[in-house]
Amino acid sequence: MYSVFRTDLAVEAYDRLGGEASALSGVTVRRETLFDLPLCAVEIRDEEAAERLGKGIGHYYTLELPASLTRFAPRFSAPAAAVAALIRRCGVPKEGGVLVAALGNPDITPDALGPLCASSVLVTRHLKAGHDPIWDGFSSVSLLRAGVLGTVGVESAVQIRAFCEAVRPSLVLVVDALAGAEAAGLCRSIQICDSGISPGSGVRNDRARIDRALLGVPVTAIGVPTVTDACTRDGGPGDLFVTPRDIDSAVRACARFIAYGINLALHPGITVEDIDALIG
Repeated sequence: MYSVFRTDLAVEAYDRLGGEASALSGVTVRRETLFDLPLCAVEIRDEEAAERLGKGIGHYYTLELPASLTRFAPRFSAPAAAVAALIRRCGVPKEGGVLVAALGNPDITPDALGPLCASSVLVTRHLKAGHDPIWDGFSSVSLLRAGVLGTVGVESAVQIRAFCEAVRPSLVLVVDALAGAEAAGLCRSIQICDSGISPGSGVRNDRARIDRALLGVPVTAIGVPTVTDACTRDGGPGDLFVTPRDIDSAVRACARFIAYGINLALHPGITVEDIDALIG
């Protein structure tokens, strides 16, 4: 039977269990601040806890975001730096390339986080291949804009696996829009985890899971909740999803700071201003 509570965020799943969650020995929750932003870290260590929370074993970091995230907002650098730090917590290889996989449909605004993020990711694999010393301080980064099943006829997981076979990355970063349970948290939080991702699970459109078991390399998933199921609020109908009225500007702002965070994490030594110059 379908549960009325659906969320891609581990912290929301934990909070929903209330006192039952505290009785689970396989879960640890820690709250802290990172670059002056509230952060909740959820670690799921065993199968019992994973089943109760409906999430895979791994580390989940949920960062609360400031109200304004446009590039020239005073606090833009803080969430970008926090994203970079959390990507590093999940693990960035010292050697080998990184594949950034941008999931989503650019024609549907709440699902356009990945494609919009892709536009600001620094792609360097082809430049590194030339062995020009100017790129010595950069990591080898390739990018895949994975089309959704309905537009390309192929699962995102299949596209990413095929791409991995070609470029042989040491890490895959997946960026995708998420579903949340709390309307107040839409486009106001970001989750970064090292357990992979099940695209569409939050909106009852489950696709093949993208994780280490599938790809053979670590997978870090980055996402922002952009929609909530109306049936999680006041017993509304289960076929209605809602999104913020400023979703267009919000998703663009989130995509940009995520891309900047990815760039800062993968290319040590560069600054936000350097990224501005490089992506134009």
